[in-house]
Amino acid sequence: MLILRLLTRRVGDLPQEVLDRIETLSLEQLENLGEALLDFQAMPTAVNYADLETWFSTLDVGVKIT
Repeated sequence: MLILRLLTRRVGDLPQEVLDRIETLSLEQLENLGEALLDFQAMPTAVNYADLETWFSTLDVGVKIT
């Protein structure tokens, strides 16, 4: 999935629980994530997912990225 490749490129490897959650998103949510991804900050390490965590919080899905 293109969104997963773009996210991985932007923020690094994603935990499996995040990958699983992304795969359950609707088409509209995936499109919104794709747009939000353009504003995400690139991180030098894979431990900082603040932008993605903030985006998930707008869905009120309770996904905590560790």
